[in-house]
Amino acid sequence: MRVLLSTIGTRGEVQPMVALATALRELGHEARLCVPPDFREWIEGMGFPVVPIGPELRPVASAAPRVQGPPTPDQRRRMLEGTIAVQFATIPAAAEGCDVIVGGGAMSIAARSVAERMGIGYVYVSYCPVTLPSPHHAPLPIWGQGQGQGPADAPAGNRALWAEDARRWNDMAGAALNAHRASAGLAPVADIRGHMFTDRPWLAADPTLGPWPEPADIDVVPAGAWILPDRRPLPPDLDKFLDDGEPPVCVGFGSVHAPRDIARATAGAARALGRRVIVLRGWAGLSPADDGPGCLAIDEADQQALFPRVAAVVHHGGAGTTTAAALAGAPQVVVPQHYDQHYWARRVVDLGIGTAHPPVAPTAESLTAALRRVLHPGVAARARAVAGEVRTDGAAAAARRLADMAGIAAERTFRA
Repeated sequence: MRVLLSTIGTRGEVQPMVALATALRELGHEARLCVPPDFREWIEGMGFPVVPIGPELRPVASAAPRVQGPPTPDQRRRMLEGTIAVQFATIPAAAEGCDVIVGGGAMSIAARSVAERMGIGYVYVSYCPVTLPSPHHAPLPIWGQGQGQGPADAPAGNRALWAEDARRWNDMAGAALNAHRASAGLAPVADIRGHMFTDRPWLAADPTLGPWPEPADIDVVPAGAWILPDRRPLPPDLDKFLDDGEPPVCVGFGSVHAPRDIARATAGAARALGRRVIVLRGWAGLSPADDGPGCLAIDEADQQALFPRVAAVVHHGGAGTTTAAALAGAPQVVVPQHYDQHYWARRVVDLGIGTAHPPVAPTAESLTAALRRVLHPGVAARARAVAGEVRTDGAAAAARRLADMAGIAAERTFRA
């Protein structure tokens, strides 16, 4: 079986696909990836072929936030038209010879149409429950609307919000998608979002951290979190820093814009509580607080090796970082910025494994209060207990499911 794993997104969308590719290879199947060029060298170094799609994302992610506010509806429409055109131009060649396409993330708009044109299988995967329609939560505010109220919303109200979300998808992306489908000899689709998600989307989230709420209006396949085993040793200077004192606080914001001076504020909070601090610069380009003996700044590190050795993790609330910290049993302070990060912040609070920072600019004082809460022995004990519930076999199970699907489809074709 040959599988194309396709996504346009940052590491939070790409790394789960690499985890699935690894699991497929272990079963004897072939996987290739169609992802932004930022990740090509890393993935090819693991032995997987890569077809780059779109521009590099890191320059955009690390640039200073724009001052003029959120994009206008017309700007959003042009952005969607551009990414749809890029996908139709790139994915067909990437999928040549494949038996199935797995499309991941909110911007995987064209992959199903490509699979339909080629007559091969297609699976859509989401990494967070609240990105899929449900009466138990409101849509994420991707169109500029206010943040939904989450699980407390009434089912009827949430259904109305999801219906409005579907109309916005049609208004924003319908004309562009259907124009490309017509050029490919495909019939138009009336429900753009439903077409993207399919009638049976997969949810690649840990069932303890991000359970799918039932009863539901759609048939969602719980696929578990796709965790990539990372066997890189920690850099010698980081390993020595960890050995030279009590477990430090770690702060990192992955590939999203970080609040101004978050590293300095975290360092001040950690020191106020007698802790050292590790700053993960990442794509966010966090500036080190200082060069004192109690602070170490590095570009990145294997979270699976680092997080079990820290006292707490201060982060943005991405699905991957939240899962890695939970798996390590590290208490968390989540400072959510956008998209699904508010959901993961709520889950951390609900599970008792950390706290969520209020929606204001973090300061040394506010982070001191947050860290004081999560460094309590009770929170640390709860975090260790939840760590034992987080599963690591999601990618392997998904790979087996894909293989079973391909086998059933091949058998039906043979019989026909």
